[in-house]
Amino acid sequence: MVSASACAGQVGAVLPLLLVLFDLLGEGVECGINAEVEKQLEMGKKLLAAGQLADALSHFHAAIEGDSDNYIAYYRRATVYLAMGKSKAAIRDLSKVVELKQDFTSARLQRGHLLLKQGKFDEAEEDFKNVLKSNPSDNEEKEARSQLMKSDELQRLHSQAQSLYRQEDYTTAISLLDGILEVCVWDAELRELRAECYIKEGEPGKAISDLKAATKLKNDNTEAFYKISTIYYQLGDHELSLSEVRECLKLDQDHKLCFSHYKQVKKLNKQIESAEELIREGRYTDAISKYESVMKTEPKVPIYTTRAKERICHCFSKNEQSAEAIKVCTEVLLLEPANVNALKDRAEAYLLEEQYEEAIQDYETAQANSENDQQIREGLERAQRMLKQSQKRDYYKILGIKRNARKQEIIKAYRKLASQWHPDNFQKEEEKKKAEKKFIDIAAAKEVLTDPEMRRKFDAGEDPLDAESQQGGGSPFHRTWNTWQGFNPFSSGGPFKFKFHFN
Repeated sequence: MVSASACAGQVGAVLPLLLVLFDLLGEGVECGINAEVEKQLEMGKKLLAAGQLADALSHFHAAIEGDSDNYIAYYRRATVYLAMGKSKAAIRDLSKVVELKQDFTSARLQRGHLLLKQGKFDEAEEDFKNVLKSNPSDNEEKEARSQLMKSDELQRLHSQAQSLYRQEDYTTAISLLDGILEVCVWDAELRELRAECYIKEGEPGKAISDLKAATKLKNDNTEAFYKISTIYYQLGDHELSLSEVRECLKLDQDHKLCFSHYKQVKKLNKQIESAEELIREGRYTDAISKYESVMKTEPKVPIYTTRAKERICHCFSKNEQSAEAIKVCTEVLLLEPANVNALKDRAEAYLLEEQYEEAIQDYETAQANSENDQQIREGLERAQRMLKQSQKRDYYKILGIKRNARKQEIIKAYRKLASQWHPDNFQKEEEKKKAEKKFIDIAAAKEVLTDPEMRRKFDAGEDPLDAESQQGGGSPFHRTWNTWQGFNPFSSGGPFKFKFHFN
């Protein structure tokens, strides 16, 4: 529904037509209208003045049905059409007015204005010249001569812009076309020409804007839809590209270029959607394979290779394949140093590799490019805690395992080290004390890393055993050898049974 304020603005834009209407009424123009037609015209006039355009239009329709030769009814309906932005319908009604009353100079003048906006210079000039031949008022004569001069100037500028385009001076051509389109706002061909200039100048967004306008100004404009689709495709927006090429095929299902492009975009779009679904399901290895297919499907448009590698980098990182993630993420960041997604994923891979300073650097770069990203803030804080933690005791290093080690690997490493460093294996007092300390660390590492909650805290940068000691009033993490006396490190379900005797 059109708001009253919007309607008021639209009516103001067609004020010259309204003034002519009210002048006609004041002069008591006779059109041979019957009472019912007169009633419809009067109701339409009141609704038009109130900005109720749709209701006014219905009354003018009724008036024309009652008297198809009533030029005032057509003229009023043209006024409503203009206020509603329906210029083509307005021109049809104004043409009917001129047909019914050839000396109606206001209708010719208004039609000339509209034709000029459409860029139909010859037809507009014909209207302005006919106004001058039909005994116009002083104001009408002045307006017609002014519009003729404007039309001549616009045609000159148009020819110059076309010449500049052929000479590949796109910047100057755009400047001239800007001026022409301030008047010829409904000229689809001018907008298409400016779009071509924008494409050559590397401004695809502006080209799309002009081409979208051209699809509305020209019926069945398959070429514009095709161009919009190809621009979106080159920009890497496969979804919008698919949407626009479908519009082309709706108009002409046998359009060769659109159909060929449609098949390519649809195939690529399907592969990307499938890969993203695999990522949502956590099937990262399959997603990597699918994105490798994307790169094979479209090797000629670099953006798809870059986006595919960005997502492969993400999959490797999520799959804890840290070395592979770092390699692919780095390839992306060489092309796009400010790619926040690649920076975050590489930072996570660096953390798995215990390269904490590198992870912090990536998170800081990402934060500089995306200040309000909570995930980046949390990741940076975690990386800083892990760096600080690594400078103290690192349970993963104690057991000689990676941060993504599974429980079975942790227990295996623990058994090996516990057997190696058990104090009973050493006779000298100095060696025994060293072994006791080592054994305590090994046992503590196993305790933390095999407990899911304790391990989660440690991975987040906290030492859960320190916290326990502090809460209990003791000094941070100091369990003695006596704590582990009689403890069987090999009793966690394995096939080995050992018994230790202590002096």
